[in-house]
Amino acid sequence: MRGLTTPGTLTRVRKLLRKALVTGALAMAASVLAMAAGDLWVRAAAHGHVYAVADAPAAPVALVLGAEVYDDGSPSPFLAARLEIARQLLADGKVRAILVSGDHREWAYNEPGAMFTWLITHGVPEERIVLDHAGFDTYDSCARAKRVFGVGAAIVVTQSYHIDRAVTLCRKLGIDASGVADDSVRIYAEPWLHSAARERGAVVKALFDVASGRDPVFLGPHEPGVEAAVG
Repeated sequence: MRGLTTPGTLTRVRKLLRKALVTGALAMAASVLAMAAGDLWVRAAAHGHVYAVADAPAAPVALVLGAEVYDDGSPSPFLAARLEIARQLLADGKVRAILVSGDHREWAYNEPGAMFTWLITHGVPEERIVLDHAGFDTYDSCARAKRVFGVGAAIVVTQSYHIDRAVTLCRKLGIDASGVADDSVRIYAEPWLHSAARERGAVVKALFDVASGRDPVFLGPHEPGVEAAVG
């Protein structure tokens, strides 16, 4: 027991603690720098490509990115707000089709299906809606829109805290993308702040995804649904 408190032991413990603190500080600094770099990157790449609904340039398709769906199958306010923007874009003649892309990894949880139902219920013709069931994240949604559905130009629809990353990823993956962002659900302060904070880390992942050029989780053959819906 006395050996645990010898001067030599205490010195080694202090060195280990000092090394751990330095390593932790360096890791934190690297994380902060990466988040700052990612934020600057998406802001610069999306600059000049984000619009209000009325000002958005026409595109063949609106790409609506998925968000939470409740247990009863109804979209969360965040997702419903995105769908309402897409409905407006179609009604205004800004787009000719809507591609809804979200998570359907588990049979009981179906973001694209919920989006389809909402749009139909709100007067969007069924033949104008295309479903992507493998949009597991923003990168996958953009990559599949281009490589599976053949989308060359689109208006991406999401919330304002997410729009720069969404537009940037789609543009980097070969889509001539503009964006329309929702701010109406900012009234839900807690989930909004949580999502906005999480976005800081998501931009770092976006950097690595683009740098790696990874395939989406599911790729697959060409699907002609968007072409048919656009007419």
